[in-house]
Amino acid sequence: MRTAAQGEARSRAWRLWITSGPGLFWIVLFLLIPSGVMLGIAFFTNSDFGSPVLPLSLDSFSQVAGYGILGWSGANFTVLLRSLLQAGVATSVTILLAYPLVFFIVTRPAGLRPVLLLFAIVPSWTNQVVRTYAWMELLNPFAPVSHVAQVLGIIPPHLGLMPGNFAVLVGLSYNYLPYMVVPLYAAAEKLDWTLVEAGRDLYASGARLFFSTVFPQTLPGLLSGIILVGIPAFGDYVVPQLLGGDKAMMLGSLIADQFTFSPDWPYGAALTLIMLVFTCVGLIVFRRLTQRLGGGEGAML
Repeated sequence: MRTAAQGEARSRAWRLWITSGPGLFWIVLFLLIPSGVMLGIAFFTNSDFGSPVLPLSLDSFSQVAGYGILGWSGANFTVLLRSLLQAGVATSVTILLAYPLVFFIVTRPAGLRPVLLLFAIVPSWTNQVVRTYAWMELLNPFAPVSHVAQVLGIIPPHLGLMPGNFAVLVGLSYNYLPYMVVPLYAAAEKLDWTLVEAGRDLYASGARLFFSTVFPQTLPGLLSGIILVGIPAFGDYVVPQLLGGDKAMMLGSLIADQFTFSPDWPYGAALTLIMLVFTCVGLIVFRRLTQRLGGGEGAML
């Protein structure tokens, strides 16, 4: 005969499955199964038409390492390093832009804050392709911004600020800025201003006041923002493809090319797995780092 405690435990288990079941099904169907299929494709041989065929082979991973019919090439490592660098710099730029914006919002009257936050988020509701095309118009050779850069000697005459690494950096920073603003705002809204006042009473000001009182309190939101910005920026496809072209190819564009323009599905699958490995390793390292900094409990990892 079941006891009341057993009945309550069974009831909790059913409620847990009912509430989390749809999410787990979604993850298995659209994440785990496709990842498993991709893992399998990476070990096949490439056919004359780019599709995977038997026998099983490790040739795709040799290509990822840079070994081909012409010998070794470091092109893949260049693309990987460029992706890491662009994602890191774009994340840093969003941090520098988000902090002043967030503290401007949280210091406004309470009734005005949701409206100002909405203004910061609304651009992200537009399709990313549309927003990237807008930057193409702003950075092309005939745009005022490029004309000013030409006059200052930053770029040669008759050239624009795109395609290139600078345009990709601008596009990534703009597209992912809201993903840094929202978690930072959530952390800053709970800021204990008495600690800031105490710092001022102890004659702290400027950077010292910020890093002593404000930064530790907003660290959980900052860590969450770094994850929300850095990981998508690392594997972004639209921005590098439209604003960078062949001059600033990133890992997402290289992977997409293997399934479209120059089909080689096993090679593209192997590249995808390498990107997933780098992402997982980065998350693990980041998790350890956040625990050392004392913000691991509040960061949404």
